[in-house]
Amino acid sequence: MTEQFRCGFVAVIGRPNVGKSTLVNALVGEKVSITTHKPQTTRHRILGIKTKADYQIVLVDTPGFHLREKQAINRYMNRAALGALHDVDLVLLVVEVGQWGEEEESLLVRLEQNQVILPVFALINKIDTIENKTALLPFIKQLQQRFAFSEVVPLSARTNEGVDRLEELLSPCLPEGGALYDDDQYTDRSLRFIAAELLREQLYLNLRQELPYAITVEIEAFEEQQGINRIAAVIWVAKPGHKGIIIGKQGAGLKRIGEQARLSMEASFAKKVFLNLWVKVKEDWNDNDRILHSLGYQD
Repeated sequence: MTEQFRCGFVAVIGRPNVGKSTLVNALVGEKVSITTHKPQTTRHRILGIKTKADYQIVLVDTPGFHLREKQAINRYMNRAALGALHDVDLVLLVVEVGQWGEEEESLLVRLEQNQVILPVFALINKIDTIENKTALLPFIKQLQQRFAFSEVVPLSARTNEGVDRLEELLSPCLPEGGALYDDDQYTDRSLRFIAAELLREQLYLNLRQELPYAITVEIEAFEEQQGINRIAAVIWVAKPGHKGIIIGKQGAGLKRIGEQARLSMEASFAKKVFLNLWVKVKEDWNDNDRILHSLGYQD
């Protein structure tokens, strides 16, 4: 490490489905957070760690901030998102190209109310969806007029366009100081947490409509053995009728989800995985603060 090594925390915030987790994964170069096409896939604050010879960027991936707080889990996710604004060195507000709404306005108000005196970047994501990049200019001007952003950076987290430039802009904003995490560490989360998230990702990808939002995953056992991880997981549903939908006819649905989750875990852990799954009912778990806390949704 160089004498002027820099290290700091960078909060990544924005409304649901703007590509925050995809961006964190692109910056880190590893799968830190699960990603799906459905909004509100991320439910927790997760750290993604990128270490180079002269800096370490600790990215704080957050749930999508949304104004319709229907249930306890929605309120939890908003607290997780806004809580990331404290004790960081820089904030990245991710917006979708050409899109600005109530959530973005509300986040700017929160930044001003909290008197966040630190650099704030506006990141215009999904620029790969437009052919004429000059069409970005009016939107960039609009953002610059709304808030004193330190930088406005167009990029595509999906294709990596502009991601290297963003990294170059981030590192000089970090304070001088030693690394907080080992060079080979890319997240703060445990293997148990990662396993639960990978299973939840497959539930999101395989189930339709609102059902994924009524599901959570709990890892009951995670046993590391030579050459294999033995994992037992419970898929909790909020309504009795959800159970049969997940299991499917003669168990086909659960078998498909379990197989895809197992392969994803093996790719992530570079190890064979033996996965046992159960589907159980915990009525209205997503609207009960006490149950949420017991399932790991802790502020």
